[in-house]
Amino acid sequence: MKVSIGSRIINGPWGGGNLFVLNLKKFLIQNGHEVVHDLCAKDIDIILLTDPRSRKESSSTFNHLDILKYKKYVNPNVTVLQRINECDERKGTNYINNFYLEASKCADHVIFVSNWLEKIYIDIGMPIDKTSVIMSGADEDVFNSEGLSEFNHKKIKIVTHHWSAHMNKGFEIYEKLDSLISSAKYQHFEFTYIGNVPSGVSFNNTEIKEALSGKALANEIKKNHIYLTASINEPSGNHHIEAAQCGLPILYLDSGGIPEYCNGYGVSFTNNFEESLNKIVDNYYTHKAKLEDYPFSAQTMCEEFLNQFIEVKNKKLYKEPEINKIIMYIFLFKNNVQKLFTSLNIKQYIKNLIKRIIQ
Repeated sequence: MKVSIGSRIINGPWGGGNLFVLNLKKFLIQNGHEVVHDLCAKDIDIILLTDPRSRKESSSTFNHLDILKYKKYVNPNVTVLQRINECDERKGTNYINNFYLEASKCADHVIFVSNWLEKIYIDIGMPIDKTSVIMSGADEDVFNSEGLSEFNHKKIKIVTHHWSAHMNKGFEIYEKLDSLISSAKYQHFEFTYIGNVPSGVSFNNTEIKEALSGKALANEIKKNHIYLTASINEPSGNHHIEAAQCGLPILYLDSGGIPEYCNGYGVSFTNNFEESLNKIVDNYYTHKAKLEDYPFSAQTMCEEFLNQFIEVKNKKLYKEPEINKIIMYIFLFKNNVQKLFTSLNIKQYIKNLIKRIIQ
């Protein structure tokens, strides 16, 4: 099959959505499928919409409106799926849910990253028979327990990592832990934060490291013993999955879709952070042993996506296309020119040229 995934891949640290595209593309190619990131060919079998926002707002390469045009002008029989990993509840906005719901009209099927997120959209009108949940996963070749530091009660190391510097990523709790470490009771604890920190947040007892990705990130995580995530209303997230695959028990806020990934592999908290912190330390080896059977991996996720692609494609009723070939080739030509323009980065070239002329 030829599969078009509507997102460009960004090298280096860039959040869970980018990792999803990277892992899925790798899996599909390994299994004999062709992967593109545009709507430049007339023989696309599957279109996966990853973000209906414009290119200026996200890493998307096309949105739902582009897909509707492709179906109208090129191939009405193409199978379209949408993956949703975003919502208003995550960052306190008030337009994302309805916008994504409207965008889903272009899709034959919608995949959510957690049951918690799926329910949000069903409650506002998403047809339940059009949806399913596929849990996220990380690359086990990168995130695994090889080289994990041995637990030591004399020096307990806690870590978290986030690409986003939004306050809802859990900075209120991270500041609280930072404060606890200054007390005599917790002076044998260390806390490391990997990633971007919002302006106005300062730590006194926390080691801050730049955002990392891949094996460099995995190696840094494995220097620690316990993973902390206090992210609020996170639909899925990749950070805690990566840590769990590295063998770190998870201390997690009972919020959003994260409990679906962490339940049974650590300790949750709501208003009882300090109590839960002590509890995960006291039962460390019990939680660590359970992580040997942690089920969420990129391999499993990608297999489920491929199966869903095939299932939806096979159920789709064929329509005899009534395509104006002139309009079709104009549409495809426009998309190919746009692809060339983007790949050559002509905008940046013009900016640099003007800058040199001015100088």
